[in-house]
Amino acid sequence: MDIFIEKIVQKRKDAKDYLIIFGVIVATLFLMLLVLNFIPGMSLFFLVGLGYIAYLLITTRNIEYEYAVTNGDLDIDKIIAQRKRKRIFSANCKNFEIVAKVKSHHFSNHYKSFKNQMNCASSLNNDNVYFIVLNYNNEQTVVYFEPSEKMLKSFKTFIPRKVFID
Repeated sequence: MDIFIEKIVQKRKDAKDYLIIFGVIVATLFLMLLVLNFIPGMSLFFLVGLGYIAYLLITTRNIEYEYAVTNGDLDIDKIIAQRKRKRIFSANCKNFEIVAKVKSHHFSNHYKSFKNQMNCASSLNNDNVYFIVLNYNNEQTVVYFEPSEKMLKSFKTFIPRKVFID
């Protein structure tokens, strides 16, 4: 029997996102004032163009992650502003060294020190954030994500000694 489970998680905006949005708005207003002063005849065309570019830049901060589990394979896609999709992670669960909650005793300083870390969760402060440790692209990697109960049970059927559901 084939197993297919999907979940979409929206990334929460942090201070960096709000700072970028604020910077785009301020820069757009400044450029609009310059256009009105120096190019009055074509200003409407440029104002609409600047507004559209600002809209595109601001909406790129709307990020979602889609987790898809198919027969033990975990695929994570990054969806930007519901316009652009990019596969950022794909691996078989048999390659996982451990799957456990971030807020558990399994998450040690050893894993925090890994150079390659992928944050695919809405926020690392959530209680239901799990981590995966594996050798991904010949590098020790930690992946943070928020799986559903069905996904965890699916992993547990394939790798029962490596999945810790607290």
